[in-house]
Amino acid sequence: MSGDAANATSTTLPRIDAAAGGPAGGGPGPDGEPPLTGLGASLPAADIRAKSEGTFPYAADLWAEGLLWASVLRSPHPHARILSIDTSAAAAMPGVRAVVTHEDVPGDSNYGRRVVDRPVFAAELVRHHGEPIAAVAADHPDTARLAAAAIAVEYEVLEPVTDPEKAFAAEPLHPDGNLIRHIPLRYGDPEAAGEVVVEGLYRIGRQDPAPIGAEAGLAVPRPDGGVEIYTASTDPHTDRDLAAACFGLEPDRVKVVVTGVPGATGDREDPGFQIPLGLLALRTGCPVKLAATREESFLGHAHRHPTLLRYRHHADADGRLVKVEAQILLDAGAYADASSESLAAAVAFACGPYVVPHAFIEGWAVRTNNPPSGHVRGEGAMQVCAAYEGQMDKLAARLGMDPAELRLRNALSTGDILPTGQTVTCPAPVAELLQAVRDHPLPALPKDSPEDDWLLPGGPEGAGEPGAVRRGVGYGVGMVHMLGAEGTDEVSTATVRVHDGVATVICAAVETGQGFATLARQIVQEVLGVDEVHVAPVDTDQPPAGPATHGRHTWVSGGAVERAAKMVRTQLLQPLAHKFGMSTELLQIADGKITSYDGVLSTTVMEAMDGKELWATAQCRPHPTEPLDESGQGDAFVGLAFCAVRAVVDVDIELGSIRVVEMAVAQDVGRVLNPKQLATRIEAGVTQGIGAALTENLRTARGLIRHPDLTGYALPTSLDAPDIRIVKLVEERDVVAPFGAKPASAVPVVTAPAAVASAVRSATGRPVNRLPIRPQAAVVTAPKG
Repeated sequence: MSGDAANATSTTLPRIDAAAGGPAGGGPGPDGEPPLTGLGASLPAADIRAKSEGTFPYAADLWAEGLLWASVLRSPHPHARILSIDTSAAAAMPGVRAVVTHEDVPGDSNYGRRVVDRPVFAAELVRHHGEPIAAVAADHPDTARLAAAAIAVEYEVLEPVTDPEKAFAAEPLHPDGNLIRHIPLRYGDPEAAGEVVVEGLYRIGRQDPAPIGAEAGLAVPRPDGGVEIYTASTDPHTDRDLAAACFGLEPDRVKVVVTGVPGATGDREDPGFQIPLGLLALRTGCPVKLAATREESFLGHAHRHPTLLRYRHHADADGRLVKVEAQILLDAGAYADASSESLAAAVAFACGPYVVPHAFIEGWAVRTNNPPSGHVRGEGAMQVCAAYEGQMDKLAARLGMDPAELRLRNALSTGDILPTGQTVTCPAPVAELLQAVRDHPLPALPKDSPEDDWLLPGGPEGAGEPGAVRRGVGYGVGMVHMLGAEGTDEVSTATVRVHDGVATVICAAVETGQGFATLARQIVQEVLGVDEVHVAPVDTDQPPAGPATHGRHTWVSGGAVERAAKMVRTQLLQPLAHKFGMSTELLQIADGKITSYDGVLSTTVMEAMDGKELWATAQCRPHPTEPLDESGQGDAFVGLAFCAVRAVVDVDIELGSIRVVEMAVAQDVGRVLNPKQLATRIEAGVTQGIGAALTENLRTARGLIRHPDLTGYALPTSLDAPDIRIVKLVEERDVVAPFGAKPASAVPVVTAPAAVASAVRSATGRPVNRLPIRPQAAVVTAPKG
């Protein structure tokens, strides 16, 4: 921050350091235990001290001198024409400093990360419930909310289009039309047919990211006419560019500073909360803060795409897949956002991690007047996983075959070809993963005694008769792509600086809970043997690192940190190598010491530094990909990750209550970089998947969000989380990935819902073709007579 703005705010951002990381020194621990630092060590999260001490600077806690508060007026209708907006009553209220509408946007009136189609404020039409109409800045948050409520908007309510199937024939909801993208995938012989054919219709609900910390931000005007925005952004450079275009400013006059992110699974990607803040700060000349309520959070950010899927699977008499036909319809809501990318993943992975010689998939993403959909962990892949695994269960039942055995007969492996025509060149141990969960011992049955009532579905107060409980075992096998797809230019830049035995990493990769800040410390410890490593706060004065999605920062930003650290290592070792007449490759760094292969040279890193400051900047850019063509063909993905889950559930077949007893997980991780952190990420992903399977559904009625709060939207709690057994981690390194590691969080989210649904089918014999699973879908009606 600069000038008066620097004096106007008391914002403090964390310096993430090694203090919370336990003992340092690198190399293995005592008695052959895992290393204490460096790659492979279970260092605690880099921000654990600040969070435990209550000093972590969440955006909702920020404050500045002369602070004003913002509130946003949102549409109560999903579809309406705006006839007039009268802000006079709001502007006249004591304490109100500014009111802005679409007329006050000095630059571009529309924004969008991928498609520029979303207005900052609705001007003529409202296209979804909760769309922003105006924003207010006042000297007290209650005054701001009252003023926003005092804005008089006259609407002509229109009939909403809420059925995505009707969107094709409906009047255009947007100047760009209702169809966002259509992908017709054609692979193999359309006349191919199998001896056994099963069909299914599947529906996937609208899952919300439901962050524990709702959106918040602080905008501070600068003396040069620019503005600084403090917020929990996960892609600050893109947010800066979008905001600058709307403000009518050059990007260098807008700065985004990343505050503490209270977790992110896609909900932090929409700058719609940040742009009104900046407009109000520029209008008033004062710092302006917004802290969204839970209702505003539900109304304002994107959700997982509700999806309708029709499938037909063909197989031979031995259970080998012959052809898959599918139709996939994604409800994008009012705006395009990430729908094109989500559809590409859904179509490409529509057959799952199975060998399918013939595939014909039609995929569409359409606009409706439902709440906007966007990036949520495992988008596209999660929806199709639930459907194709339902089809595999149907095939197994029709053939009288064990469901796990059917999956094993068709498992994808390295060297096989996806229906997109892309050869799988990365490790693909699908069969190994599935065998691991299949062979893991099953959990014991609960005892039929009063003290164990809590083990029954529904708990001690809601449980039915123990005799009505049936146990089911089901399987899910899923896949996700790593990094961006279809020609996305993936690149990240990092700087490593070492001085006085302290290393600093400067990289605009945002720590969203995925562990990048911890990984960056481990990389530098591993390469340079430096104990104390700081990770600088992120802002847009640094070179861009891209969004925190698809495991990008483990691969791309981690790779940039590694390359920069290796460049510093060369700078450190070259004088020693020259002095002793040897190559730097003959020197190694371990436990803070530099030694030569022959033992002639032995010194500490501190002695070799001798007070010098060394630094280097490097980039990492993976190999390019290409868009899918008009037949859905192309090398669209940098790499793939796989997971197998076996779910064990107990179902009360009279009440439809479901209790998940155990989830056994085997995952393809490439390389374990931080064992405890990896286990936590997998467990969290499985739990999020259980929520999608059983409870999480942001319900709408004619486009209106019902119960936008955490009482109406049921997140799984610790009481809902089952035993999660990580039975196998396959460490077959991907040779094109830095460290050989693969992303860990998304693929268990994708796979877990399918496994739970499979287990409920096993317990009840019911088709279970909708997520989340409703109680009536698990009720088994007793035969009459």
